[in-house]
Formats: sequence, structure tokens, C-alpha cells
Amino acid sequence: MIAKPYIDPARWAAVQLFAMDVDGILTDGTVQISSDGTEAKSFSILDGLGLKRVLAAGLAVAWISGRASGATTVRATELKIPHLIQGRTDKLTALKELAAQLKLAPAQCVYMGDDDIDATALAWAGIGVTVPNAMPAALSAGGYVTTRAAGHGAVREICEHLLATRVRAPSP
Repeated sequence: MIAKPYIDPARWAAVQLFAMDVDGILTDGTVQISSDGTEAKSFSILDGLGLKRVLAAGLAVAWISGRASGATTVRATELKIPHLIQGRTDKLTALKELAAQLKLAPAQCVYMGDDDIDATALAWAGIGVTVPNAMPAALSAGGYVTTRAAGHGAVREICEHLLATRVRAPSP
């Protein structure tokens, strides 16, 4: 088991943007592709409710994916994710552009990713978060490793940290 360091609650309280990768963070990293070319992904209901609560608390939420996916678009639409960025493998540039648009400093951003292409964004964000089965570059760059697995409540775990430092909005 990978130990996660303590992160001061004041750092969680400063966050205004929770941005994350999709495959390997919101999903277990598996994509099912049928013989007719249709794609399916499994998303955690725990994560979905956590994201709805974070949005209700007034935080911005962004999904930044290296690949475009109809399944991702459908789930983001269902959850009313305000910032969906797909087909961007340069996660750092995408995150910096969004932070600039929202007028946020790195310390006001959490980024969650699991792969090599997430490492620079993990290092740039005020809090970089990854999952236990992440690639070594992401594990090295992230400052926090979840106890829950990707696609099985890891995002919800971070939502709970963010919400614990704020007055909770009523559940949606």
C-alpha cells in the first residue's frame, strides 16, 4: 500500500477547481469496444454523487481527457460537468488555459491523473492527486495517493476532502 501524505486542510479549502483525467481516474481504465465499433465505459455512481456535491458547493469541475469519447460526453452531460476538454494529450497546457480562463492560481487547483501524460499537470497543481495503480511518473508527481481505486470511489474520496473544508450544500 502506498502511503498518502497529510495535506493541510487550508490547502484543500483554497481549491476552486477540481480537474481530472477520465480514463484511469473516473473509470478503471478499461474501455469496452464492440464489434460494431460502439464504446462503453463504467463510471462510479459514488464519484458521480461526489462531483454533484462539489459542484453544488460552488467549485468548478473539469474533465481533461487525452482521447475523445462519446461515453465520456454522455456522462459529463448527465452530471452537468461545466468544463469538458477531450482529445488533449498535453494536460498541463489544457489545465493552465482553463485556470487562466477562470482566473485561478495553481494553489487553487486540484488535478487528478494516473499516467505519464498527467505528470506535469499533477506537479503544477496546488494539489496533485493520483491513484494507487498509477504509472510511476504520476505517482512521483502527485502529492496525494487515494486509498480507493480508480473507477471505484477515488474521485469521491477527493470530493470528500474538498467538501470537508466547506459548509456543505444540501445533497442534490
